[in-house]
Amino acid sequence: MSTVWEAGDTGAENDVERLVSAGFTEDDLEIDRNLRPKRLDEYLGQTRVKENLSVLIEAARGRDESLDHILLSGPPGLGKTTLAQVIANELGVQMKTTSGPAIERAGDLAAILTNLDERDVLFIDEIHRLNRAVEEVLYPAMEDYTLDIVIGKGPAARSIRLELPRFTLVGATTRTGMLTGPLRDRFGMAFRLDYYNAEELEAIVVRSAGILGVEVDGLGAAEIARRSRGTPRLANRLLKRVRDYSQVRHEGRIDEDVAAEALAFFEVDHLGLDTMDNKILAMLADTFSGKPVGLHTLASAVGEEPDTLEDVYEPYLLQLGLLMRTPKGRQATARAYEHLGMRPPADAPSQGGFF
Repeated sequence: MSTVWEAGDTGAENDVERLVSAGFTEDDLEIDRNLRPKRLDEYLGQTRVKENLSVLIEAARGRDESLDHILLSGPPGLGKTTLAQVIANELGVQMKTTSGPAIERAGDLAAILTNLDERDVLFIDEIHRLNRAVEEVLYPAMEDYTLDIVIGKGPAARSIRLELPRFTLVGATTRTGMLTGPLRDRFGMAFRLDYYNAEELEAIVVRSAGILGVEVDGLGAAEIARRSRGTPRLANRLLKRVRDYSQVRHEGRIDEDVAAEALAFFEVDHLGLDTMDNKILAMLADTFSGKPVGLHTLASAVGEEPDTLEDVYEPYLLQLGLLMRTPKGRQATARAYEHLGMRPPADAPSQGGFF
């Protein structure tokens, strides 16, 4: 069981995710929670990370100590929050949850830290967005399990040191490079979660279908997995929307044809690209005639925030080789032109990635 201190935004979602989550009810959110694995052996994918965590957790339990602080990084939707809860479950302790933007003052952090019990897990999402003053207070808390509070102002001000229980901080970030060196160095272990392959996502879809009571065959699960952008969160949400479509038009059973038909209905193409992905590629290839375009210019053209473009859309387009980052800006590749049904210019980059 976890305690949520702040129910703020925990990461930008892509256009497809906003589409499939539209109109979510409390029942939908409860289903979402039920689909999340509770233990390491239920957590599919990220094999190396799980093996490392298994050893660390068993060692901490054997010594009856708190687990060392852990940093989880990677794109949105890969299961960082879920993995933090799994860690708490495996340790048999409570997890308290908050996010970097929600902790505005040092006093907010002090209130959270002083309410922790021995060996509890404190999960801070978007930890790279912590206020610098708050971060300074966090250093001794992580290192010495103490909290220095200044009472009063001016000549009458005095400092009080509070002893904290030995807790485990699990930080999650989509931007490791934005973490300050002192904060990053205070984590005992850092794990990067990578995109899932089709086989891992297929297993996740099959598991979730069993929990939801949905009848899906192997080919149907594979079709959903192929269009899930390597992301479990999206795989589960697409499964639920395909379930809805199948219930209304195909008596509830999901096979390859039904899955493909449903996903096409929700404008998710065979590569897993949604309306915004294709809009970005079309803007680069057609509107800007294949020339390099700056991030802010591209963001303005498609009506999206630069950070969202960089964190949510670009990684998958880069992974597919549809987009290239050059010193002059973003550029569509020859493969992007082919995907859009356009003839690539002679100077179009042959493959995507970083310059």
